[in-house]
Amino acid sequence: MKVSYKWLKQYVDIDISPKELADKLTMAGIAVEHVEYLGQGIKGVVVGEVLEVKPHPQADKLVVCQVDLGRETVQIVTGAENVKAKHRIPVAPVGAELPGGMKLRKARLRGLDSFGMMCSAEELGIDEALVDPESRNGILILDPDSPIGEDIKSLLNLDDAILEFELTPNRSDCLSVINIAREIGAILKKPVKLPEIVFQETDEPVENLAFVEVWDQDLCNRYVARVVKNVKLKPSPQWMQHYLRSAGIRPINNVVDISNFVMLEMGQPLHTFDYDTLAEHKIIVRRAAEGEKMFTLDGQERTFSRDVLLICDGEKPVAVAGVMGGLDTEVTDKTCNILIESARFHPVSVRRTSKLLGLRSESSLRFEKGIDVFNTLEAVHRAAQLMADLAEGEIARGVIDVVGAVPEPTVITLREKKVNEILGTSLTISQINGIMEDLRFPTEIGRDEIKVTVPTYRQDISREIDLIEEVARLNGYDQIPVTLPHGVTTEGKRTRYQKLEDLIKKCLVGAGFMEVINYSFISPKDFDKINLPEDSALRNVIAIKNPLSDEQSVMRTTLVPGLLETASRNTNRRNPNFAFFEWGKIFLPREDKLPQEPMMLGGVISGKMERGWNQEAQVLDFFYLKGVLEVIFHRLGIKNWSLKAESFPGFLHPGRAGNIFLGDIYVGFIGEIHPSVQEKYHLENRTYIFQVYLHQIMEAAEEVFKYQPIPKYPAVERDMALLVKESIPAENITQTIWENGENILTGVTLFDVYKGTQIPEGYKSLAYALTFQSKEKTLTDDEVTAVFQKINESLSEKFGVELR
Repeated sequence: MKVSYKWLKQYVDIDISPKELADKLTMAGIAVEHVEYLGQGIKGVVVGEVLEVKPHPQADKLVVCQVDLGRETVQIVTGAENVKAKHRIPVAPVGAELPGGMKLRKARLRGLDSFGMMCSAEELGIDEALVDPESRNGILILDPDSPIGEDIKSLLNLDDAILEFELTPNRSDCLSVINIAREIGAILKKPVKLPEIVFQETDEPVENLAFVEVWDQDLCNRYVARVVKNVKLKPSPQWMQHYLRSAGIRPINNVVDISNFVMLEMGQPLHTFDYDTLAEHKIIVRRAAEGEKMFTLDGQERTFSRDVLLICDGEKPVAVAGVMGGLDTEVTDKTCNILIESARFHPVSVRRTSKLLGLRSESSLRFEKGIDVFNTLEAVHRAAQLMADLAEGEIARGVIDVVGAVPEPTVITLREKKVNEILGTSLTISQINGIMEDLRFPTEIGRDEIKVTVPTYRQDISREIDLIEEVARLNGYDQIPVTLPHGVTTEGKRTRYQKLEDLIKKCLVGAGFMEVINYSFISPKDFDKINLPEDSALRNVIAIKNPLSDEQSVMRTTLVPGLLETASRNTNRRNPNFAFFEWGKIFLPREDKLPQEPMMLGGVISGKMERGWNQEAQVLDFFYLKGVLEVIFHRLGIKNWSLKAESFPGFLHPGRAGNIFLGDIYVGFIGEIHPSVQEKYHLENRTYIFQVYLHQIMEAAEEVFKYQPIPKYPAVERDMALLVKESIPAENITQTIWENGENILTGVTLFDVYKGTQIPEGYKSLAYALTFQSKEKTLTDDEVTAVFQKINESLSEKFGVELR
């Protein structure tokens, strides 16, 4: 938001410099990013009138001009192509100065003397994009009524300064020059002079000229219209053009400029229709029909959905509400009668439409932030007044005002004790009330509290704490005393959960994993990609009301899609070797309750680890991933975990997956990704994944780690090779061995699995290394043999196992 310093002075008697004003505004929370001083380095440049233009006798691309400067007529040689007789232009005569330290001297061009230079907009520091097309890439053509000989800085207001504001999102009220002036008045404790809106109306009632109907009042809760007849289109006065240029808006003509001026001044966007082009002289505010089309002011044909709010006449759309007008009803050189629109459109509707159409304007910006519904009437009156003054328009009697539901003014109780408690100050109730009055907030003062009525243009204030912030701003942040914090301090330490989280993550990082963080939003299509059955409980999801896209429209019920997308992204970027883990929540819906949000741990691996100079690259396979889980469970002191090859999700490979249990409690799964899923995610190598519920695992974790001394007595090792049916899991054999090892079996290791010659079909050979050791004595051979025999007999009886 850029505002002219001179413009602000129209409303407040500012007696400090632009730089001082910028500092005071910034200290009050209305940040001024930059102050630009116009016309710096310009001296002696005046208005001249071109009397005569002749070709240069010795140069085809030069012309010789006689220019009247008021006090004298001078000859100037120029190469500008847009200069014609009777044009009034800026002239830098001999002795004048231009930005950059350039001082004009008499020059001789191809044998002829030139006593000065005609100036372009750029040479005067004016953005050429903000001048009329005739003056671009050439000499700046001035208004024909510009006084000859007048100083150009005075004429074009180049003795002004521009304040560039960096507004925070909550202060959209300061997108209005008047509201910035109100802030300045409060800071400087000076009155604010608002424009007096007075005009004459004709006898013709506006109800006989136009009709307005709002079909969708949820998207437009107020629509105000006035009719101004017999306007005369011409350039705006120089002061208005300057104020518009200072805000970055190019002047066009008086009617269009008035609507832009009022938008900047009052913060209320307006739109002007060519009244005679409106079918049936009717305005209808409604949602678009699906696929409805219209040409907008930029000449493009737009296609609309039902979410777009349109302004229509009796036959067709004529504007996109709050965003852009239509081509058919724009104000042109032939326009004679005007219908002025001043409305309040729903911020979300305008924001969605603006984003959908890729159109963003000063008007849509203000509608998106939310405007004051009570300002619409005042703004349309102001526009009508200016059209009468500057375009000789005749204002029809009355106004059309269609009002829906509007908010009641907010009344807040502001307590003296609370203000001083929050700010650490000692302000009296009268001082606090004085600040409210400086802000022009109506008040009712009590003994120790104030009833404050918040003006409707201050939509950022809804609670007592907001008013306390206003007190802090206007009293001065530098007036808040500096105090050291006091109170009882406590020693910070990690919770049990945090300690276990660190331990698990260290185990994973130590095993070569990197942590990833994926979005909690996924697409419903992800469930098809991972082969989930249609009746799977994981398809029961929580849908997002306002998703960014279909790809992020539901909350995840598993970490698997996110991990596989990360794996796919890395594979596509030539990184087929990876080991990732994710620590995050899933979201499981419950009827009439907030969803369950269990914390999960998942991991995915594929490819190989990096090889070293003295070792080969280790393959990242199922057994590597299982080994990582074994390390985690060991470090957590969890011994009763097991893998069971029962039913598991459809995204896992049959026969290469298992469910993870703690005792009889299911806590997750581990396995190889199904080949069809691997193909859908374009994964080059076999990929392995796991996911576990962290709550159950952390509940089972040992909080205290127990250590034991190195045994004094030697261990005895025995190997046993067993002939076992293929259908019997090795886990069952291992568990039976432990159960029968009494108190001297200290280690069971499966070191070989063999199928082939000498092994009957349907059987496998499992080779175990058993370690026996006592804490109290040296074991004898007979003692070990007895336990060994007991284990063998139990295996034979339970599973029909034969000792090889």
